[in-house]
Amino acid sequence: MSVKGKLLFYGGAFLVILAGFYFFLFRGTDNWKSKLPVISYVKPFQFVNQAGDTVTQNQLAGKVYVANYFFVTCTGICPNMNGKLKTVYEAYRNEPGFAILSHTCQPEVDSIPMLKHYADSIGADGKQWQFVTGNKLELYKMARESYHIDDPTNNVGDIKDQFMHSQFLALVDRQGRVRGIYDGLKQKEVDALKEDAAGLLKEKDRGNFVNNIFGNSPQ
Repeated sequence: MSVKGKLLFYGGAFLVILAGFYFFLFRGTDNWKSKLPVISYVKPFQFVNQAGDTVTQNQLAGKVYVANYFFVTCTGICPNMNGKLKTVYEAYRNEPGFAILSHTCQPEVDSIPMLKHYADSIGADGKQWQFVTGNKLELYKMARESYHIDDPTNNVGDIKDQFMHSQFLALVDRQGRVRGIYDGLKQKEVDALKEDAAGLLKEKDRGNFVNNIFGNSPQ
């Protein structure tokens, strides 16, 4: 073998060994995980979906999901937002580890039958895309303190007089951590959400939601 051939042979062997070294060095670390920041932690919740079934954070543990807020009779931003959100649903409708949780911001009006009719009207699967209602205070606290898709300073006065109308979508990972917030009216941001969801679905972490005993801020 010529000198040049030997150099190429040994150089190639060195690169193979180096690649193997890095694989074994980093395969058990977080270097293979999504680089999305941890924005907040989802607090425990209990709501009721369009089928009348109770929905809690435990049922979503181990899944990647999108959370948003809307109301059935909305003729403004909601149809646009949920229309774009449906493209996310369609992209992952065959992925058992993915879900969408749409909360009503008008629980005093949006009854369970109304949510069921709305879900059916847009062709949403009742298992993977759930529309939930519950106590108004708890719904609004989730938006502001867990998902960070509404300004907490809006929490002034009597909860009965408050009305939230948010166009933002929160992306939550398998451990109940919010990893991204996106404008649901902008196709470019919804496309980014799809890509980020794909990255989170590849992560192997499963199990219960993270409990941050110091509050709801990343440590």
